[in-house]
Amino acid sequence: MKAYELPARITPDGNLELPERLRRLLPAGKAARVIVLVPDPADADEQGAWERLTADQFCAGYAAADAVYDRP
Repeated sequence: MKAYELPARITPDGNLELPERLRRLLPAGKAARVIVLVPDPADADEQGAWERLTADQFCAGYAAADAVYDRP
C-alpha cells in the first residue's frame, strides 16, 4: 500500500479537491482508503500555550551570570 500526504481543499459541495500532480499518480477506478485531518482551533490554542510555557521556562532559567555569554 502506498501513502500520499498532501494539502487538499474541501469544496462547498463536500468533495475533496486533489492537486493535479497527485491525480496523475492515482489509479483511476480503484478503491482507496482516505483519512481526512482538518485544523482544530483548539490545537492552535494549545500550541500557543506550549510556546509561551517554553519561553517562560527558558527565561526563568536565565540568570544574570549568564550575561557573560551574550558578549562577543
